Amino acid sequence: MDEQINKKYLANKIFETQFALEDLRQIVRQALPTGMSDEQSARFSEIVSGLGGLIEEIGAKDGQTQPVSIVGDLMCRTREEEFINIQPIQAGGRLTPEARKAVIAYGDGYSTCDNCRKPFRLDKIEKPSIAEFHTDLAEFVGMDQARVVPGARRGFQAVASTLVEKGDTVVVSAFAHYTEFLAVEGAGGVVKEAPVNEEKILTAESVAHKIDEVRKETGKLPSLIMIDHFDYLFCNEHDIYGIGKVAQEYGIPFLYNGAYTVGIMPVDGKKIGADFVVGSGHKSMASVAPSGVLATTEEWSDKIFRTTQMVGDVTGRKFGIKEVEFLGCTLMGAPLLSMMASFPYVKERTKHWDEEVKKSNYFLNEFLRIEGNEVLSEFPRKHALSKVDTTNSFDKVAKTHKRRGYFFSDELKKRGIAGEFPGATRSWKLSTYGLSWDQIHYLSDAFLEIAEKYELNIN
Repeated sequence: MDEQINKKYLANKIFETQFALEDLRQIVRQALPTGMSDEQSARFSEIVSGLGGLIEEIGAKDGQTQPVSIVGDLMCRTREEEFINIQPIQAGGRLTPEARKAVIAYGDGYSTCDNCRKPFRLDKIEKPSIAEFHTDLAEFVGMDQARVVPGARRGFQAVASTLVEKGDTVVVSAFAHYTEFLAVEGAGGVVKEAPVNEEKILTAESVAHKIDEVRKETGKLPSLIMIDHFDYLFCNEHDIYGIGKVAQEYGIPFLYNGAYTVGIMPVDGKKIGADFVVGSGHKSMASVAPSGVLATTEEWSDKIFRTTQMVGDVTGRKFGIKEVEFLGCTLMGAPLLSMMASFPYVKERTKHWDEEVKKSNYFLNEFLRIEGNEVLSEFPRKHALSKVDTTNSFDKVAKTHKRRGYFFSDELKKRGIAGEFPGATRSWKLSTYGLSWDQIHYLSDAFLEIAEKYELNIN
């Protein structure tokens, strides 16, 4: 291995340097087009002279440092710099270097609107290339049209508010995310859950049976089927292609929830049989929160992306082609530009999904060498996110340890690993997504080391 480095030290020093550069940037922003004032020039030179020392300190790779404050008690977040982060909802949302640069450059509130021209709508802006991005995004998920939205939940909301009338039924999975429930409730609909089988998998047969139940009870078909490809509880893969066929056979619109797929694995909505594809930018597309995507077919685009028809009764005002479900414009500024900046990388990484699944299974096979450890998700894994159980291993240690379950968090932290639920030594979730093979091996060895330290049996 290369020489040791102090990651905490480096993270703080890099932030100090970045903030010094931001202070320089602020001086440039405030200077007149004709030049800096004497006071601004002096302050500029002072900051520049200090940068040399900061760069030298970074080059040292080790030393004493204090946590860096942004303002007051708002401190810098250094989890991604200091640790291998296995937090399940954060893995796919780690920003690329390009996205972090986009945040710096486009952080101002209406930064995307510098060149907004007629027809004055976000997805029509050509500089930066937001219009082109929307076209590419639809193609990426195998659909005809796409919009960026403030998170997957806003995609559910847009579809539900368009298709669901008061009292209508929507079929979801028994493992559906709570935001799917809220989207239906907000539209005045009623949720009916299709149960999973003993393997915790939702089948096409279960969805068809639930549709028949609804038709028998209400005298009409559900107005929408909304199903997760991989659920958030166990991250098991459900029979999404079979469910797509069922939806087509019954003639019911089908919303594919790709919160854990769009942006990390290949997704083709039309092949799936989906009418709507929803993805999460901050969960799976290396984007700033809140961000997401809603895509649909030409058949549904006029309804989902309907434009305002209302006219002011006093002024006679009309509002052009503003889209009703998105209140005119949706995602702008840093969240959108971070998604755009990460997009080339995101497209490429979906081609290597099999490798991510291999890493997940490698780690879990090592994890299962510790006697008492279990994988609660379907195994071998088909995803990088998994639910595990350590009740008969690390929780046994917790019962007599003075730190209780927090001993496990302490041991992981000592080894530079974060993201497990603090204090959890029974059932909990983790994700290996995006880790290098070196990190996977290190992570696996760390779990075995902790087990060995507390004299747990290792097979």
